[in-house]
Amino acid sequence: MQDESRVQLTVRGALMGMMLGGVLSLSNLYIALKTGWSFGVSITAGILAFAIFAVFLRVGIVRRAFGVLENNAMQSVASAAGYMTGGGTVAAIPALMMITGEVMPAGQMFVWIASIAMLGVVMAIPMKQQMINVEGLRFPTGVAAAETLRALHSAGGGGEARLLGWSGLFGGVLAFFRDAHAAWIPFNLPSKIPFPGLTLAGRPLADFTLSLEGSLLLAAGGAIMGFRAAWSLLLGTIINYAILAPWLYQSGVLDSKLGYKTIVGWSVWLGASMLLTSGLLAFSFQWRSVVAAMRSVTAAFGTTMASDEVPMRWFLIGMAVFGPLVVGLQWLFFGITPWMGTLAVVMSFFIALVAARVTGETDTTPTGALGKITQVTFGALAPGNVTTNLMTANVSAGVAIHAADLLTDLKSGYLLKADPRQQFWAQFLGVLAGSCFVVPAYRLLIPTADVLGGDQWPAPGAQTWKGVAVMLANGFDSLHPTAQTALFVGGVVGVLLVLIERALPKWKPYIPSPAALGLAFTTPGYNSISMFLGATVAVLLTRSRPVLADKSVIPVSSGIIAGESLMGILVAVLVVAGLLQS
Repeated sequence: MQDESRVQLTVRGALMGMMLGGVLSLSNLYIALKTGWSFGVSITAGILAFAIFAVFLRVGIVRRAFGVLENNAMQSVASAAGYMTGGGTVAAIPALMMITGEVMPAGQMFVWIASIAMLGVVMAIPMKQQMINVEGLRFPTGVAAAETLRALHSAGGGGEARLLGWSGLFGGVLAFFRDAHAAWIPFNLPSKIPFPGLTLAGRPLADFTLSLEGSLLLAAGGAIMGFRAAWSLLLGTIINYAILAPWLYQSGVLDSKLGYKTIVGWSVWLGASMLLTSGLLAFSFQWRSVVAAMRSVTAAFGTTMASDEVPMRWFLIGMAVFGPLVVGLQWLFFGITPWMGTLAVVMSFFIALVAARVTGETDTTPTGALGKITQVTFGALAPGNVTTNLMTANVSAGVAIHAADLLTDLKSGYLLKADPRQQFWAQFLGVLAGSCFVVPAYRLLIPTADVLGGDQWPAPGAQTWKGVAVMLANGFDSLHPTAQTALFVGGVVGVLLVLIERALPKWKPYIPSPAALGLAFTTPGYNSISMFLGATVAVLLTRSRPVLADKSVIPVSSGIIAGESLMGILVAVLVVAGLLQS
């Protein structure tokens, strides 16, 4: 008789992972287009699947309990699906749309993001043996996911599941009465709450995007992201929207209509340069990780693999299939010459190698900074070609994030003594599921290029990618003199913040995060205000009721994020169907 606790990748687990991961990928798509941030879905999916199968078992729909290793395999499927926004749908693709005004066809987008993701999964194979088995890199999210599964399956886990469910319902109801418009709906909640009577430069604060969100989604995101990032966002918002924007408006640099799109057209240069220099400098300080990563992949080819490890021939076969495929798609879809496409794939391997190692050590995947290495490289190789610049970087960043995601999942499996081969196939199923969900949702939310970069879909991440591509294409002299100054100042500030962090590590919580500070110059002020308020509530709860905070902050925040974002997408579907008004 089979030991139920050893059952791993099953049909029911795979289907559940594909469904949950696909649905949660919509949540990531929604919030990333709003804020530039995205959140891991594996722990949320693990809690939800545990609760769903507990109900199924109780009512007799299934006969066998949902085991811990089965849940782990399900998490691998869900995680790969949830990260399908990393294939370019919230960065390179909307950036290209904003520049060209053209919409990428759905079929083209599906093949593009799925192929990049599968290449990333394959590239992780030679990294696993050395980074996880030999060196034991921590991969903190992988450790947290394994510990969560152990707790769920040993203690029941019903409390976290109920919190997630009720908060998701609350978030969905809130979003419906805010966003849904029809004659039969008795009232609507406000989408923005202004600060009445307060002005800057003779204009209402709301004209400078300084207001409160009629939403808890971003507050929930702030509770998860941590207080340092949140207060850094608020600091950047104050500098950008409360100091610089009013001064530029009074000086005649900014158009009198103001608003997010007008202000960010200037401030993106400060934010993008800060993100670029801080990311590249922080990456350069990881040179030991780079050297170790190169050694690890070399060691992998000379190591005798255990019988249950993913064999190295799978890596060679996968590279032989997906490498030429991605090169061909670059040429077919974007006119990127085959030698440049090949160079992008080769660079992606080394970028994924470094990204995976940094993720294992810090739990942060530096895809933004690493993608910009590709942008700078192809800015020199193909000057003036923004399409080549963006889409080669899309390959690098997408491959890196999916390789790092698989290794994070494999860390969970290693701790739980799971079969890595089954997790490898689970990732492929997740990639297909996530692509099936993300692509139609993206086309629904972003039907034309002109909806990007405004109050509804600010797409801060894409703003940065667009800014770097335009600067490399047009040259420094094409910018307004004040934007040139901002570009220089942002670059210097990014360098200084990284150097200060290195010099004063004990003071790091009190030093602005260069990534969050830079992002504040590309995201609306009301987003940053909401995230700061959410992070403040979380830190106050953690200090006053640490046990309660430990059990409630992640489930409640995840539930609100999922509930609001999924309802936002459902409302968009109902508008298209003619059942609601836009």
